Amino acid sequence: SRTIEILPTRNKLLQNYPNPFNPETWIPYELAKPAEVTVQIYNLKGQLIRTLYLGQKNAGSYINHQRAAFWNGRDENGEIVSSGHYFYLLQAGDFRAIRRMILVK
Repeated sequence: SRTIEILPTRNKLLQNYPNPFNPETWIPYELAKPAEVTVQIYNLKGQLIRTLYLGQKNAGSYINHQRAAFWNGRDENGEIVSSGHYFYLLQAGDFRAIRRMILVK
């Protein structure tokens, strides 16, 4: 028997899990239509810490460990970031959404 995936009717950025996290987290999202997807991680000062290029994604739910965006708690230079609040911005086509997450060591 085949599983039929119900496609989302709108784009959504969901809360990362676990949250708070240490040292890694998953960022789930849903796409109503195919899009080029990136996730950008910012610190509280608004400085860009890391960009995750997820590439072209089909419509669907990206909510489990195998499909959600993954962040290892490191910046662009591979350095582990400090404890604190961070923001993650999902861009999928012209859709943009932002949420907050907490890294606790």
